Amino acid sequence: MEPSEQKGGGPKERFEVVLAGSGGQGLIVSAMLLCESAIREGRNVVQTQSYGIAARGGLSIAELIIDTEEIIFQQVQKPDIILALTGQAMERFAAFAEKGARVFFDTTGMTDRPGLNFLGFPFTKLAGDLNRTNAATLIALGAMVACTGMVRMDSLISAVRETFPEAAPANIEALGLGEGLVASRLREGAG
Repeated sequence: MEPSEQKGGGPKERFEVVLAGSGGQGLIVSAMLLCESAIREGRNVVQTQSYGIAARGGLSIAELIIDTEEIIFQQVQKPDIILALTGQAMERFAAFAEKGARVFFDTTGMTDRPGLNFLGFPFTKLAGDLNRTNAATLIALGAMVACTGMVRMDSLISAVRETFPEAAPANIEALGLGEGLVASRLREGAG
């Protein structure tokens, strides 16, 4: 579970990301936070979103591309990072794990999946433990950033602090919780 690298070594420069789940889970705001973080790092970004007719509760998808080069085609074609927060989202995007995408998912509502590219964590349970059910997506972002290096954690924290100044301490705590999940998994794997 090392940060992403491109062929030939060195840190990966382009990330195609899909955040999928249920309307109202904060997926679009999370995509915007990732975009803001990448912009702070001097990178190019594009973000799109789609959601069902009944936005709250229906399937919601936010897609973004982060690149050091100009982004010509603005749709995700080959996602390499996916967040699936619901069973419906997992059904739609699980096949990308076989193509090399890292699929982060919420084990609170889904059973664990075998395979190197499936990374399950109890995002919703941990958010409930904080008495902030809406923090599940932020916990997931913390884990995704810690695992993939798509943006720097300090850039994400800065974006969260500026976007939500009143709730910044609690939101930064949620990011740190996600980052800690990855650190724990790495320690387990090393031991």
